[in-house]
Amino acid sequence: MNRYVLDASVAIKWFVAEVYSEAAQLLLIDGNTFLVPDFFFPEVGNVLWKRVRRGEDTQDNARQTLADLDTVPIEVYLSRPLMPLALDIAIQTDRAIYDVLYLALAITHNCQMVTADQKFYNAIVNSAYANNIVWVEDV
Repeated sequence: MNRYVLDASVAIKWFVAEVYSEAAQLLLIDGNTFLVPDFFFPEVGNVLWKRVRRGEDTQDNARQTLADLDTVPIEVYLSRPLMPLALDIAIQTDRAIYDVLYLALAITHNCQMVTADQKFYNAIVNSAYANNIVWVEDV
């Protein structure tokens, strides 16, 4: 069993058929534990809201996705203590605080962040933080 920081781009693929959904679902099979910053749930909720708004999903399915997410072993961490490190990373990598907070959590807990956000991954994989990020298909 491994511990991974999980970003919303991966978690949503557990419940919504998208590119890389199969790879994301493999994370659930291995009995991994997932760490997330506290704003992870609003991010997932925002994705679900957008899908309903665009007519890609129903409100009932969105609610069920939130309920299903509650069955996954997720450890939630406050984002405030991560902010100093996240700010440094954001400045160094020119990436948004929202994205680098996940990375700061991974660094703090000496594990890897799993992402399906190609732009973010590409920006980090060749940086000083490369050891703390992994592409969803490479776990």
